[in-house]
Amino acid sequence: MTDDTETLYEERDGIAVIAINRPEKKNTLTDNVIQGIADGVEQASRSKDVCAIVLRGIGDTFTAGYDLTAGGSWDTPYDAPRVEHREGAWDPVRDLQFMGNNVRRFMSIWHCPKPVLGEIKGWAVGGATDLVLCCDQLYMASDAHIGYAPSRVYGTPTTMLWVYRLTMEHAKQFLLTGRAIDAPTALRIGLVSHVLPPGELSSFIEEEAKLYRHIPANQLALNKLLINQAYENMGLRTSQLLGTLFDGMTRHTEEAYRWQESFAEKGFREVIRERDAPWQDYGERRKDDAGEDDG
Repeated sequence: MTDDTETLYEERDGIAVIAINRPEKKNTLTDNVIQGIADGVEQASRSKDVCAIVLRGIGDTFTAGYDLTAGGSWDTPYDAPRVEHREGAWDPVRDLQFMGNNVRRFMSIWHCPKPVLGEIKGWAVGGATDLVLCCDQLYMASDAHIGYAPSRVYGTPTTMLWVYRLTMEHAKQFLLTGRAIDAPTALRIGLVSHVLPPGELSSFIEEEAKLYRHIPANQLALNKLLINQAYENMGLRTSQLLGTLFDGMTRHTEEAYRWQESFAEKGFREVIRERDAPWQDYGERRKDDAGEDDG
């Protein structure tokens, strides 16, 4: 395991396990965590003993997205000179550079020559989806949810893999509303490969990862590259550029400023609750529409 206690790395039985280790913070993403994941992917890529990688979170949640309480660490630009700006000014290029750095590190999973399997338990929301949708296959606990709630205010997907992993209908259904996707729905619409009971998920995904030991590494690398290239030919890089730029725009609208300022007045959890409240009954209404609650 690495010395970084917020991101754990372990090699065993031919696989590498990278685990976000902030369970007390719902494994929320910080700059340190994102770098730890990228470092782990690079280490596994170089290891002759690793055939595949499992990405997971310690505790009951994969990750609840970006840590919006982490302070000013996200304001550090990537490879950009310091410039004094007037109060309230927003520099879109500076924003694009530091958010683009996150995208580049998430996409290390995409570029990894070895299969990366994402383990979703509890919740994978907001920035967590920018990360986990870069994985080659997704495995989900039966009681887990995935979604991009920042669609309602304060964000757009930066890796923008939603539209490539879903049909247009489903991408708009869940991105325009920010509605959470439960595990049965995720399996039905092809977003995940398998759904397992929570207690069986970790062991199942590790056994699946070990199966890649029976395939030559160069065969895996070339097939993954071929599949990924097809999506890049469909404009993935342009979508990511726009998604990352638009993400900065949505965080600097009048609505976004007022939403963030309300943290101090109401508290972070209450503000999030109010944002999400109108959408909480969606699952129950879907059951009613299907007649599943009758009788």
